[in-house]
Amino acid sequence: MKQLILFLLILVNISLVAQNATVRFIEVPAKQKVDVFINNTPFTAFLYADSLKKQILFPIYTASGKTITRGFPINPQPDEQTDHPHQVGLWFNFGDVEGLDFWNNSNAIPESAQCKYGTIRFKGIVEKDEANGRLVAQSEWVDCNNTALLEEKTTFIFSGRTQYRIIIRKSVLTAVNHDILFTENKEGMFGLRMAKELEETGTGVYTNMLGNKGGDVWGKRSPWVALSGQNEGGEVSVVIIDHPQNLNYPGWSHARGYGLFATNSLGGREFDKNTDEVKFVLHKGENVTFQYKLVIKNGNPISEKEITDEMSF
Repeated sequence: MKQLILFLLILVNISLVAQNATVRFIEVPAKQKVDVFINNTPFTAFLYADSLKKQILFPIYTASGKTITRGFPINPQPDEQTDHPHQVGLWFNFGDVEGLDFWNNSNAIPESAQCKYGTIRFKGIVEKDEANGRLVAQSEWVDCNNTALLEEKTTFIFSGRTQYRIIIRKSVLTAVNHDILFTENKEGMFGLRMAKELEETGTGVYTNMLGNKGGDVWGKRSPWVALSGQNEGGEVSVVIIDHPQNLNYPGWSHARGYGLFATNSLGGREFDKNTDEVKFVLHKGENVTFQYKLVIKNGNPISEKEITDEMSF
């Protein structure tokens, strides 16, 4: 009996540790980043370097230490594709804000074309709350003349359990100088670029809640899309979950076989010619919130029930 009680106490203790992972933030101003650790193990880093056209999370690791993000262009890996240099890490932006393309901007764009693109400028870290895994940053969306269109307050919630790593991103956009028009565009909004093995030409397979698979998930509206495959010798699943209060919920999937994995709340007819036109005006002084959840599981492929259990924010 004593052995049984001891065994049960050990199980309870293991369960509590698994459910209450500690989050630690280490800011490295010289490298313009904040490292994020779960139980003293690297999870990701929030990068805000002046050389970037947006702030990103890079790299991103599973609970078992496997890298799920492509290294290029920051840390290229052997045999990686070198297309789409703007697709790096995990990010949030959009392809048509007052006619400016924030999505495709990168250091590969020539100076002569810069005024067709927008940049998200980092302003500062607002809060680091390790007890709740919360990191809050402030930024602004600017044109080529450095005139602000939008202010953004970004809240990340990081958490982890055995086999799981989770990121919630909440972005609050405020129109600062005048009304801002978002016009339907396929280039958006919450996305990440996957490691080579998780491309469809590798082992990656997309699935959505509707039962669509592979390339058929693209352009479909679904509360979640999952990507599963082998990576660095282990099974990994990555799920993007849309928040029910986002505009046009559920959003359109912008998941591509070459490794782009994204969901777009403002895609509209760029994905489905039969849907209603999407034109969203954010009036001066008003704000709008976009919120998404990224679930990463290593080990056995994630089940639909497990995804359903993760759909709360």
